[in-house]
Amino acid sequence: MSKKPVVGILMGSDSDFEVMQEAGKSLKGFDIPFEMMVTSAHRTPEKTHKYTQSAVERGIKVLIVGAGAAAHLAGVVAASTPLPVVAIPLSATDLKGMDALLSTVQMPGGIPVACMAIGKAGAKNAGIYAARILALSDAALAQKLTQFSLDMAAAVEKKDQALQLRLADL
Repeated sequence: MSKKPVVGILMGSDSDFEVMQEAGKSLKGFDIPFEMMVTSAHRTPEKTHKYTQSAVERGIKVLIVGAGAAAHLAGVVAASTPLPVVAIPLSATDLKGMDALLSTVQMPGGIPVACMAIGKAGAKNAGIYAARILALSDAALAQKLTQFSLDMAAAVEKKDQALQLRLADL
């Protein structure tokens, strides 16, 4: 039997999946159960509201939201839930995600939304950020995050050692 999801990943369109799956991959790497769905602030507002209103009682602890263009989805979600909302601006117009970034970071006071980078790096970081939030009350997850950081540092060190060997041959 699989564990109940503790993170909800929402996206405004199924075309956002290629980017948003990076958040899921990050969560999966830390063994964090999640659910993912398409819902739109404008095209399916009732579905969005129903989801956010039921999230807490279903055990969701963090919401990751990706949207492009005017990117209202994260703000709409944040306005209707007490849960932390982590937004990923997506490139969906000729503005290459800058419109989504600006509409997300310019939320009015009282409706907080954490905002990651535009695109895949932002989605990956959103998953890691959600893990960090959850690790505040989960020592085993906190240890996994510590090991993750140590592994990244070791990978950089290994690459530097290889570079140093190449430089010695010059």
